[in-house]
Amino acid sequence: MNPPDYEYLRKLLKERSGLDLSADKQYLIESRLLPLARKAGLSGIPELVQKLQGGSSALITSVVEAMTTNETFFFRDKVPFDHFRDTIMQDIIKARAGRRSVRIWCAAGSTGQEPYSLAMTLKEMGAALTGWRIEIIATDLSQEVLEKAKAGVYSQFEVQRGLPIQMLMKYFKQTGETWQVNPELRAMIQHRQLNLLQDFSHLGTFDVIFCRNVLIYFDQETKINIFNRLARQIEPDGFLVLGAAETVVGLTDTFKPIADRRGLYKPNDPRAAAAAGAAAPRMAAMAGR
Repeated sequence: MNPPDYEYLRKLLKERSGLDLSADKQYLIESRLLPLARKAGLSGIPELVQKLQGGSSALITSVVEAMTTNETFFFRDKVPFDHFRDTIMQDIIKARAGRRSVRIWCAAGSTGQEPYSLAMTLKEMGAALTGWRIEIIATDLSQEVLEKAKAGVYSQFEVQRGLPIQMLMKYFKQTGETWQVNPELRAMIQHRQLNLLQDFSHLGTFDVIFCRNVLIYFDQETKINIFNRLARQIEPDGFLVLGAAETVVGLTDTFKPIADRRGLYKPNDPRAAAAAGAAAPRMAAMAGR
């Protein structure tokens, strides 16, 4: 791949998805886009770039999806789900006893393992949530992974990664060599396509936001902007859950870490969030590109 083509692809991916690739990631682009180019009947990356520059919107979407589809698995990293069950939901049950409802957003739902893990965790809480209205919104940039998530069909390899055997038997049905999430669990989740670079205020406010293992791919300015906008979508006593390699520290005052709960954050003083929002870089131009 020649340098001009690589720079074009870097810029395209940054503008369309927020993915911020360093100068030494040519191998990553080639490994993911060469198969895509060949599938489209193109000779390689140079011809692919020519087609992209010609304005093929379908091809642009395919390139962005190929580069932003990331690995996930059930109960990934385990600790966030322990926090969800033992800290977050215990507080929510007390704080929302009057309205008996909870809204949860998985902001990078990918192929569905995270939102289904949350749904199973809630089901396992049994009587504590009887009569509660539970709403889980799972969003992702890629329509392809959302379709997989909606179907809830996983290979033997996928269900063996992180999913306890008792939950597999309880919440999945085996068909041949695949396993499908049962209808009751699938009905708990709404899957929607969403680009975090664009406005997401239409989703409303949430008690819990999981935004794990996606912001690590963004530059600092984009992270700050997204954090500030997330702060406007979360209840004042809600919870933000980030990935193990992610933090708000040094980036924004809109959230504060919870002591002894790695990856878990609470909204800060609403006045700080308002000030941060006013000072945030404008995303309208970026979102409209």
